[in-house]
Amino acid sequence: MDRRTFLSGAAIAGASIASACGDTSQQGSDVASPAINRGVKRLRMVTTWPANFPGLGTAANNVAAYANAASGGTLDIRVYAAGEIVSAFEAFDAVSEGTADMYHGAEYYWQGKSPAFNFFTAVPLGMTATEIMGWVEFGGGQALWDELSGQFNIKPFQAGNSGHQMGGWFKREINSLEDFRGLRMRIPGLGGNVLRELGGAAVTLSGGEIYPALQSGAIDATEWVGPWNDLAFGFYREAPFYYGPGFHEPGSCLGVGMNLGVWNDLDEDHKAIIHAACRAANNVSLAEFTYQNAQALDVLLNEHGVQLRSFTDEMWSRIGEISEQVVSDTGNADAMTRRVYESYITARNQMQNWGRISEMPYMAHRDRILRG
Repeated sequence: MDRRTFLSGAAIAGASIASACGDTSQQGSDVASPAINRGVKRLRMVTTWPANFPGLGTAANNVAAYANAASGGTLDIRVYAAGEIVSAFEAFDAVSEGTADMYHGAEYYWQGKSPAFNFFTAVPLGMTATEIMGWVEFGGGQALWDELSGQFNIKPFQAGNSGHQMGGWFKREINSLEDFRGLRMRIPGLGGNVLRELGGAAVTLSGGEIYPALQSGAIDATEWVGPWNDLAFGFYREAPFYYGPGFHEPGSCLGVGMNLGVWNDLDEDHKAIIHAACRAANNVSLAEFTYQNAQALDVLLNEHGVQLRSFTDEMWSRIGEISEQVVSDTGNADAMTRRVYESYITARNQMQNWGRISEMPYMAHRDRILRG
C-alpha cells in the first residue's frame, strides 16, 4: 500500500497518527523527522481557548501535534491561544481574512455570521456527541458545513467534542421557573436564547473572562463545560450549586476551520494528514472528557463540598417547549440555515429512535441494577 492510499483511510490514519505521536505537549518545530526534498509548510492556528487548557486547548494542540508528526516534518502547525495573536472571538475573521491559517473553536461563536453555525456545535435538546459525529460524517452534515463555511472562505472539520455539558454553576438555588427571572448567566449560543425566554439575561464571555465576572457579581451563574474543565477554573469557590444535566449542549462539537485558499493550496498528502489529525483529535477528545469528567466530579463532591442539584420536571417541560421553538425559529432564519436545520432534525429524530431502544433503556437498567 503506498503512502497516499494509506492516508486516505481516515479511520486507520487517525488511529496511526494518535498512536505515533506519544507526548503531544510540544508543538511546532519539535518534530522527529526532517523534511527531506520538500519545503516545510508552516501554518498558524489561533484558538478560542486559554493556553493548554485541559480538553479544549489541548484538543487544538493535539491536531497540530498529530499532523506535524505524521507529515514527517513537512508540516509545522503552531498553536496560539486566545489573545496571543487575536482575541477568542476574532479567530474566525482572522482565518477568513488570512491573518491566520486555521482556528480551533466552537462554531456557535460565529452565529453572528450565520445562525446555521449553531448546529455544528450544539443546540438545546439537540444531538449527543456520538449523534453529531454520525450526522456530520454520514448524514450530510459535512457537505452542508463545507457550503456554509465556504461562504466565508473557510474549510471546516470536526476536531473535538466535550460530550454532555452540565447545566451550570449558580450562586443560589433554582427551585422554580420564577428563579430564572432576572438571572444574569454566562451562556452562549441558543441556550442563551432559551434563558432569555425564561426571563433571564444571557451573557457571552470567553473562558478566561468567566471567573472574574462571577467573582465581581457581574453574573449570577455560568455554564462552561463539565466537571473536568469547571474544576480547573474553580467556579465552585463562587457558585456552590452545580446543576445537571444541562439542556443546552448535550454534545458539543469543536471545530477546526482552515483558510480556504490555504487549504486548496495544500497537496493531497497534507490534506489527508490534516483531515486524519482532526478525526484523531476528535476521538481522543471525547474519550478524555468522558473519563476525566468522572474523576473531577468525585473531587468536586468529596473534596470541595459542591452541592449537586437537578432542574425539576416542571422546569424541564417548560425549557423543552421553549427550546424546540427557539431552535425552529433559528432554523428558519434563512434558506441556508433552513437546509442545515432540516437535515439536523431529520438525523436527530432518526438517531433518537435508535437510542430509545438501545442506550437509553440500557443506561436506566444498568443504573437501577448497580445501585441495588
